[in-house]
This record gives sequence, C-alpha cells and structure tokens, in this order.
Amino acid sequence: MAGVLESVNQRTQLVGENRLELLLFRLNGKQIYGINVFKVKEVLQCPKLTSMPHSSPVVRGVAHIRGGTIPILDLGLATGASPIENIEHCFVIITEYNRRIQGFLVRGVERIVNMNWSDIQPPPKGLSNDNYLTAVCQVDKEMVEIIDVEQILSEVAPTRQNISAGIVTDDVQENAKQHHILIVDDSSVARKQIKRCMEDVGFATTVLCDGKEALTYLENLVADGVDVTEHFSMVISDIEMPEMDGYTLTTAIRNDSRLQDLFILLHTSLSGVFNEAMVKKVGADGFLAKFQPDELARIAIETVAATEEA
Repeated sequence: MAGVLESVNQRTQLVGENRLELLLFRLNGKQIYGINVFKVKEVLQCPKLTSMPHSSPVVRGVAHIRGGTIPILDLGLATGASPIENIEHCFVIITEYNRRIQGFLVRGVERIVNMNWSDIQPPPKGLSNDNYLTAVCQVDKEMVEIIDVEQILSEVAPTRQNISAGIVTDDVQENAKQHHILIVDDSSVARKQIKRCMEDVGFATTVLCDGKEALTYLENLVADGVDVTEHFSMVISDIEMPEMDGYTLTTAIRNDSRLQDLFILLHTSLSGVFNEAMVKKVGADGFLAKFQPDELARIAIETVAATEEA
C-alpha cells in the first residue's frame, strides 16, 4: 500500500500522447473502479471525520488535512450502492475537480495502471450504475468502471449554471446567431452545462462525446466540401475522454491543413495539476477550468469578435 500512496503523490502529471494513468480502487464489492491520477492529490488512511449537519447524506463528514477542511464523500452512497462501513479501516482519495478539493471515501486502493485512451470505452448500456460511469476498460481481464465524478459533484454540490446579468447583451445575442460552436465532452453533465451556456449566449451548437468522434465528424465535413473554419467559430473540448483525449484531438487538428485554423479551447476539470505547457505543445488556443459560465461565455464572445475583425 505504501508504494501505491507514494506513486500517487509523485505521479500527478503524465506527459504522453493519448495516455493516462488510472488509480484503481474498490468500494463494497469485488468491482474495480478507476480514477485518473491527474485528479489525485494524495491518498490517506481515513482520518477522523466531523459530521456536517444538513449536508448531503453522501458527505460522511469533513476532515482537517494539511491546514484545510475537506468534505469527504462516500463513493458507495454517491453511486447508489450501500454506504462504506468501518471507515476507520478505509482510505480517502483526495482529489481536485473544477477548482474544488474533496476526498472520496473508498474501501481499498489497489494500484496504478498505465493505459492508452484508445482502450477506454464508453460504458455499455444496461449497467446498474451507468448513470455514474463515464467509461470502462479492461485490466488483467477484469472490467474497470471509471466513475463520472462530475455527475456526482453536480448532485452533491451543484454549481451556478447561469450566466451573470450584463454579459450577454441584445447585440451579442444577435451576433451569436451567426456562429456555430462544436462541443466535445464525454461527461453528460458537462455537455449539458456547456451547451446551455453557449445557447444562452445565442450560439448554435453541435455536441459530440469524444475526440475520435469529433475528428471523424470534422473529416467527414471536409470530405463533403464544407469549410470547417467557416462552419465552426470554435471548438470547446474536454481533455479526458475515452478513445481519444483532447490533447490528441488538438494535435490531429493542427496537423491537418484542412482543419488547422480552428480555434480550440480546452475546457477541463483538470485544474490544480494541469500542465499548461502541454496545452501550448499541442497548439490549443486556450484553457479554462470547468465550470465557469461567465468566463466561458466571455471567451466565446471575444473569440467570435476577434474572428470577425480579422
């Protein structure tokens, strides 16, 4: 176990093409789950928890860790299963999502595996907890379920969804009607959030689920004679996606003379451990940590205005 904990603490950033590292863990049963090491700050034996009145039942309490107070969420309860018992013998995975730090209570931590995003697949329909899964993969002939943490956090601690007053004026909305934005994200929660934000500004949207699907879609448009730079004013893409991640999608777009002028904003819950040098390396135009409706709207509005002035 000590080796696993050291690995998590030392390997929070993975540089590679279309690869990721998963921290494997278990909840109550034999099923193995995974979480991207990019999101993990550290793993601890479950500390003493202080209960929080009026909080969600999923929040088992708060822990005082390294000078901060961190909510601890029971991933068993969060995914519709039974609560994790005997928590003093369990572990907490401290993570950062969307600029928030929280801990996930799990039964046990297994190991870290290095994977290719092409081996990560969308969850098959019919799984009992498929609402809380963003992807699945095979490790040593066992299925690993990758939990959609954004879905869980949206239920436990909803964030503001609406754009603040004054950002979207009548002129902005009228101008936005002439523009189309491509949204690429594997999380159903994130897709809905971004789509709503962009459509509230006035943009038309096309929404796709992963980088491979987006690249194929763009290539098919080009094959049909469509000028994609004229068709789409910008691409808003997640980084973590099954089959093809946002880095690889961006690289493929920049290496294709027919697509390379597309404006690409990488929009991801990877915040505290995010490698901005990687964004520059693959040629993205910008990066924004999820989910900030005001900032996302501003970037889209300014991007469109700059395109029109060019």
